[in-house]
Amino acid sequence: MGAAADPDDQHVKVAVRCRPLNEEEAAMNAAEIVTVSPDQGTIVLKSKKRGDPEKRFTFDNVFGPDSKQLDIYNICARKIVDSVLEGYNGTIFAYGQTGTGKTFTMEGVRSIPEKKGIIPNSFAHIFGEISKAGGDVKFLVRVSYLEIYNEDICDLLSKDMKKKLEVKERPDVGVYVKDLHQFSVKSAEDMDKIMTVGNKNRSVGSTKMNSHSSRSHAIFTITIERCDQGLDGKGHLRMGKLHLVDLAGSERQAKTGATGKRLKEATKINLSLSTLGNVISALVDGKSSHVPYRDSKLTRLLQDSLGGNSRTVMLANISPASYNADETHATLRYANRAKNIKNKAHINEDPKDAMLREFQKEIEALKAQLDSVGGPGDMSGSEEEYIDENGKPVKVKKRNKKKSLDDAEIAAIKEQLDKEKKELLETTNMEAAEKDKISKELAAREKELQKTQQEKKKLAEKLSMLEGKLIVGGVDLLEKAKEQQLLLDQSFKELEATTKKQEKIREEIEEKEQEKLMVEEKYGNLQEEAAGKTKKLQKINQMYKSAKAEISDMKQEHERRVETLLDDIKQLTKEMRLQELLINYTIPPEFQELIEKVS
Repeated sequence: MGAAADPDDQHVKVAVRCRPLNEEEAAMNAAEIVTVSPDQGTIVLKSKKRGDPEKRFTFDNVFGPDSKQLDIYNICARKIVDSVLEGYNGTIFAYGQTGTGKTFTMEGVRSIPEKKGIIPNSFAHIFGEISKAGGDVKFLVRVSYLEIYNEDICDLLSKDMKKKLEVKERPDVGVYVKDLHQFSVKSAEDMDKIMTVGNKNRSVGSTKMNSHSSRSHAIFTITIERCDQGLDGKGHLRMGKLHLVDLAGSERQAKTGATGKRLKEATKINLSLSTLGNVISALVDGKSSHVPYRDSKLTRLLQDSLGGNSRTVMLANISPASYNADETHATLRYANRAKNIKNKAHINEDPKDAMLREFQKEIEALKAQLDSVGGPGDMSGSEEEYIDENGKPVKVKKRNKKKSLDDAEIAAIKEQLDKEKKELLETTNMEAAEKDKISKELAAREKELQKTQQEKKKLAEKLSMLEGKLIVGGVDLLEKAKEQQLLLDQSFKELEATTKKQEKIREEIEEKEQEKLMVEEKYGNLQEEAAGKTKKLQKINQMYKSAKAEISDMKQEHERRVETLLDDIKQLTKEMRLQELLINYTIPPEFQELIEKVS
C-alpha cells in the first residue's frame, strides 16, 4: 500500500480560464459580461436581466484573457506532474463550450515556446526532472494516445484506425483499454513526434462556432516507472500515470448549425458530457449509492480521476461574450460542483502491470545468455594420432568442448581455422579421403563459428534495444527541449514572487472585511443600530435574491439540456426513418430477414 497523499491535494483542483473576445463576437458588438479577479480567485458573471444580482464564483485559480501559457502550466499542472514522477496518478482535463480554447490550453502552438500548452510543456518538465535525478535511479517512460469518437475508442497511434478497442477491468490493474499501443520514449522530442502522429489521425471538423472543432475526446497518457535503490540494496519500484485530456466541447445545435454527421457527433459529445455531469453530481451529493461511471466510455476511463486514486485538475474554459452567457454560466456551475469531489490518491508501489521489472529481468536473462554462448572450441586439447597413406604417423589436436567466448576469442578461433585450412591445402602426404574428412570438419567448425557470431549479434542487439528503453537519472535528455525547460523554471520563479504578493493582498482584504464587520456591530445609539441592522437585512435580502435566481437558473439550465436532447432525438429519429425508408425501398423483405438472421 502506498503512502497517503497530503489531505490538501485530495480534492479536485478547479481553475477557470476566460479567453478574449474572438473576431465574430467583436464583429457582433457582443458585450463582455465576465469579470476575472486572479488576486481573489473569483469570476463574476453579469446578469442578462436588469435588476437580477450578478453571479460570483470562487475557484482555486482563475485566469483572464491576458493570461500566459507558461503561468497556467506552472500554477495548475506543475504539481501534478511532480506527483506523477513520485508515483502518484494524475489527471489534467480541459472542459467547456466549443470554441472556448480547450485545445489551445492543452496543446497550444507547439512551434512557439511561449505559446506551448500544458501537454508539450509537461514533456520538457518530465525529462528535465529525470535529468536531475540520481544516477542510481532508473526510469521507463511510455506513452499512449486514444480518442473517443461517437462512443467508440480508437488508438490514434495504430495503423488500423478503423479498429474499435474495448474497455476492460482487472482487480490488480483497474480500468484499461485492451490492445492499446504503448511506445517507450527517451526524450521530449520523442513524445512530441508521437503526439504529432496521433493528432493527424484525430477527428476534427468545422462548425459555425469553431472552424477547427474537436469532434472527439482525446486522452494522451504518460506512464512513468522508476526504480530507486533502497537502503537494503534492493530496487524499489513506483509507477505514476499522467492522463492529459482534451474534451470535445459541449454544443447547442441552434448555434453550431450542425446537421447530418456533425449533428450525430454533437449528440454523442453532449451525451457523454451529460454523463460526466451526472458522475460529478453523484460524487458531490454524497447520498448517491451509485455513481454512473459505466454510462459512457469517457467516465469509465476517468473513473480513477474522479473520486478514485488520482490527483486531478479541471481547467474550465469560458467565453466572455454576452452571446454565450447561458453556456458560460452552465460551465461555471459545472466547475463549481467539481471542486467538491474528493479523491483518494496514493503512491503506486510495486504495481502488478509495471514493465520496468520485466525489462530488468529480461536484460539479466539476455546477459546470462550472452555469457553462455559458446563457439566451436579451439584445437588446444589432447592430441590424436593416425597413419597416413604413406604409413607415417600424423598427430592431430582434439577440439575442446564449447565454452563462453568473447569477441577476441572468436577472432582467435577464426584465425586458427584459417591457419589449419591453409596447412591442409599445403599438405601433400595425406590420403584424399582423410583430407576430405578434415576439410569437411573445418567447414563445419567455420559454419558453427558463424552461427555463434550471429547468435551473439542478435542477443547483443536485443540487449541494446531493451537497455536503450531504460533511462538513467542524471543524464541530460532535454536536447531541443532545454529552452522550454528554462522558460518553465524562469516563469515558475516569477510566479512564486507574484503568488506571495497575491496571498498578502488577499489576507489584507480579509482583515479589512473582518474589521468592517466588527465596527458595524458596535452601535452608539438606537439610530446607528437600526441603520446597521438595515444593512444586514439588505445583505440577507441580496443573498435570498441570489439563491432564488440560482434556483431559476438551475431550472432554466435543466430545461435547456432537455430541449437540446429532445432536438437531438428528433433529428436522429428523422435520419433513422430515412435510413429505414431507403432499406425498405432497395432491399426486399425476405432478404432483410435473411440479413438479420446472418448478422
